[in-house]
Amino acid sequence: MEKIIFFALVIPILGFVLYLGATAIMKGFSAKSANKTNENIETEKIEETLNEENKLSDEIQKLDQLLKDGVLTQEEFEKAKKKLLDN
Repeated sequence: MEKIIFFALVIPILGFVLYLGATAIMKGFSAKSANKTNENIETEKIEETLNEENKLSDEIQKLDQLLKDGVLTQEEFEKAKKKLLDN
């Protein structure tokens, strides 16, 4: 009789502990997955920012070359540069 009472108490407790463990593991996996997604998004934003900065410097260099070639005046160069930097 004691064995039946013991197993009747132990089996549900063991099942509940296993349930808690499994849910904790699944939450860990989903958090890890979400963290990887966030890291990828941040990496893409950083790369995009770097590309935009490179494009900006390239545009300013092109304007400078046009100024040196005499296509633009100093005033036009300053206006164009200001317009690029304000965007």
